[in-house]
Amino acid sequence: MRWLSILLLFFFVLLQYSLWFGDNSLPDAWQLQAKIEDHKQENALLEERNRLLDSEVLNLKKGLDVVEEKARTELGLIKEGETYFQVIETK
Repeated sequence: MRWLSILLLFFFVLLQYSLWFGDNSLPDAWQLQAKIEDHKQENALLEERNRLLDSEVLNLKKGLDVVEEKARTELGLIKEGETYFQVIETK
């Protein structure tokens, strides 16, 4: 009877060792779960950015007002017949 309890204790310790320190241990699983959560958050941010970019592309394809606004702000273009005034601030 004593040998049986020692044998069972040995197998229990062996199973616990593989559970905590083996190849597919619980700490590894917890670490992978944390990485999955990080990737889910990153994917949510990227999906939001893609949604905004898609709407901007749609606006550029459909509306000339957006194209004109971008030409004015980013390229400094003006319409024919307009007068351009540049204000230089001095400190």
